[in-house]
Amino acid sequence: MDTQNGAKANKRDPERTQSAILEAATAEFAAKGIGGARVDTIAERAGTNKRMLYHYFGDKIGLYTAVLEAAYRSIRTAEHELDLTHKSPVEALSELARFTWTYFLTHPEFISLLNTENLYEAEHLKGSKYLMEMHSHFMTELADVLERGAAEGVFRPGIDPLTVYLTIAAMCYFYLSNKHTLSAIFDRDLQEAERLKSWEEHVVETTLASVRA
Repeated sequence: MDTQNGAKANKRDPERTQSAILEAATAEFAAKGIGGARVDTIAERAGTNKRMLYHYFGDKIGLYTAVLEAAYRSIRTAEHELDLTHKSPVEALSELARFTWTYFLTHPEFISLLNTENLYEAEHLKGSKYLMEMHSHFMTELADVLERGAAEGVFRPGIDPLTVYLTIAAMCYFYLSNKHTLSAIFDRDLQEAERLKSWEEHVVETTLASVRA
């Protein structure tokens, strides 16, 4: 696509333009981090120009922050579709654990963005009211699952939902973010389909075991 003509066309469809920019920026930031990512490359991938990019997102850091927010919005939206509040506690927690593993596995760009932002000590996420509200809602849903499980006698009472989510996320994230070094150190291909499936089951079983009464 000719960038100039594409930019003119995209002016008439701002939502599509912003979506294209975010998609291109996600790929660029995930691959190269903040320092290595180039605004010119992002604009070209999105079929627009730098002027439009700056118009919607302010600057490179504004765009990076928008990418982070979009990445979190994507996983939280998908989690909400699990409809945990209408499932039995055991089923709900099992599905959340399985979903988290599958999401991390199929969205390596999310892990890359997390790695980058942690290098900056979450500098670009701090103070985002949008993210705070989004995660507060998720924690409320998870707390409800744990409370219902305790009321039914299948989970221990008084479990912190954050502890449960950190347990799930840690098992999923560590395996995938360190798969290359771990495979080399232990001389096992952790990316084999059978090993991936086995770890998924381990995540589910360990999560349930950590909360059972």
